[in-house]
Amino acid sequence: MKLVIVESPAKGRNIQSFLGKDYKVLASMGHVRDLPKSEIGVDVENNFEPKYIIPTKAKKNLTLLKKESAKAEETILATDEDREGEAISWHLAEALKLKDPKRIVFHEITEDAINEAILHPRKIDIALVNSQQSRRILDRLVGYKLSPFLWKKISRGLSAGRVQSVAVRLVVDRENEIKAFKPDEYWTVQAELCKCHTRESGYPENAKLTLDSRLHGNDNEKFVATLVKKDGKPIEKLDIKNQIEADEILKDLENSDYIIGKVEKKETKKNPFAPFTTSTLQQTASNKFGFSAKFTMQLAQKLYEQGHITYHRTDSLNLSETSLEASKKFITEKFGENYYNFRKFKAKENAQEAHEAIRPTRPVITPESLGGIDAKQLKLYTLIWQRFVACQMSSAIFDATTVDIVASRHCERSEAISTSGIASSPAPRNDGEYTFRASGQVLKFDGFLKVYPTKFSEADLPVLQEKEKLDLVKIESSQHFTEPPPRFNEASLIKALEKFGIGRPSTYAPTLSTIQTRNYINKNDQKRFFPTEMGVLVNNVLMENFPEIVDVDFTAKMEKELDEVAEGKDTWQKTLKDFYIPFAKKLEEKYKEVKKENTDVATDKICPECAKPMVEKLGRFGRFYACTGFPECKHTESLETKESKEVKSLNIDCPKCKEGQIIFKKSKRGKIFYGCSIYPKCDFAVWDKPFINKDGKSDFCPKCKSILVETKKGIIKCSSKECDFKT
Repeated sequence: MKLVIVESPAKGRNIQSFLGKDYKVLASMGHVRDLPKSEIGVDVENNFEPKYIIPTKAKKNLTLLKKESAKAEETILATDEDREGEAISWHLAEALKLKDPKRIVFHEITEDAINEAILHPRKIDIALVNSQQSRRILDRLVGYKLSPFLWKKISRGLSAGRVQSVAVRLVVDRENEIKAFKPDEYWTVQAELCKCHTRESGYPENAKLTLDSRLHGNDNEKFVATLVKKDGKPIEKLDIKNQIEADEILKDLENSDYIIGKVEKKETKKNPFAPFTTSTLQQTASNKFGFSAKFTMQLAQKLYEQGHITYHRTDSLNLSETSLEASKKFITEKFGENYYNFRKFKAKENAQEAHEAIRPTRPVITPESLGGIDAKQLKLYTLIWQRFVACQMSSAIFDATTVDIVASRHCERSEAISTSGIASSPAPRNDGEYTFRASGQVLKFDGFLKVYPTKFSEADLPVLQEKEKLDLVKIESSQHFTEPPPRFNEASLIKALEKFGIGRPSTYAPTLSTIQTRNYINKNDQKRFFPTEMGVLVNNVLMENFPEIVDVDFTAKMEKELDEVAEGKDTWQKTLKDFYIPFAKKLEEKYKEVKKENTDVATDKICPECAKPMVEKLGRFGRFYACTGFPECKHTESLETKESKEVKSLNIDCPKCKEGQIIFKKSKRGKIFYGCSIYPKCDFAVWDKPFINKDGKSDFCPKCKSILVETKKGIIKCSSKECDFKT
């Protein structure tokens, strides 16, 4: 019997079904060794030697693995092919005392991929292990050394991190930009124009040809054009600064002749997107479905373990030959030869992690034919399937038309209209010329859009010719103001982290999760990030004392150096030494000169327990009232303004006592829950939001009569742990 070790039971069950009875597949349940939580666990003086321990939760399972490994003919390590997976294999080899462990890797959990991997084992990639080890140690040194500094400077319970602190800085910097932003006024001018109606163009013979009657043609003969030039000079966005300037232009244009100067027709193409990487999958799932990065990765993990998609922690755009052949066959048979177009995508520099983009393992398995997964998993699978198939399809083709209309001012204009549609008036005296532009496009061939629907504007212009005269239906101006940069959401923050080279595919989701859990940033109702008061304070302290820790370029440079360790270009000890020696020296200096930030605010409140004054303090999870008699008196009170109380009330009666109201609350650790407003008289509390029916009241479980709650994923379920009811 041969033993195969993977990380998780779900992954193991699928692999076991492929390998049969000659193999036994067991799970390590994640890491079997790690740095201790109770101490720094790194011997800096001994060349940064790490002190690895076996976590308590891993001991029982490790004992089982040792027993099975001793009985096995050979032990095969089949963890994920990235830094973390390679490190888990190395730790397993060390803990199980394997002399010559076999390491297999694969990008998808399919029978062919597993059998191919079994036939081609390799050794553990020590360079990749060292890269993970150096990251782990570096993060431990920064976190365990810098966090106590924040405790002394601000408040206990705070933390700093090599990647998380830069992410917080991006959010704080963006908030500062928004606050400092001063809007500029600007105006735009649009003209609604219409083809002239003349006797020659089929206008009724017995109709009276007046200018007014000519302007009531068919709607498809009317179109809108935007002012883009004045006297041949382009009008920039802020050139028309106010209504006075806009009105002067309107006055000129109301008595102008509108003649088509140029008609440009061309065929344009819209190319499909590249297949998904970790970051683009997280961004797209966030924008389309509102999924958090963490939730997206949880769904992707399940799809990967079930064998539906390839490995989901990757920044590679490579696609295997097998997958390309399968996509070609599927596209040509399903849509026709003209829909297929082979494409090879170039990955960004220093692409890391696994070596293929995220794709379905079998393109022939369409979302409609896939069973055995829940609705959210199906949404994500559909997105991945569509993106992969589309990336090997033809471009969408549009017929695009751009029309420039020249408006020339003249001294007067007669209402008399000749049969040719030309106004009879004196020769024009041009002392001002304006150019308007109208654009339209019509889809000619859908190409990849057939499987990957993408928003595009489709506007058809009437048939127009150069030198053709047009009638003005109406001319108007619009006021605008420049807008500040938007706050980050999950998608745009991940995009920024990737753009600046901060973190790697495996770190985006945990980074965003950590800085929210730490209460350094929060989300508003539009799911946009804003920094908390504590987040701003921590960022400012780090900026002032350790600017390199929150410096984007410095952190990106560190990421590159850690990548070079993975490539074997540098040693992990040297990389750590180059960072740590100047960092430790500065930390020692700052400890000597540090003065605690005074964030207390005096109040007129009196402590109900000892009658001493109370102050407003800033804690990890926001402001609160505290007695000045601390530590003898530990009385505290939550700080809620009238406005915040109104926002946090759900306006539904407590289902337990019928007296209080259900209100939004935060635990001492900042976790959101829902409780009764007359606590401690009533101790009703639930973690999920109580479900409110169409009558605006709470609803109860049909099975056990407990209150129903609604999870963040939109699932309605019973609040009782003993009841399994859910919709």
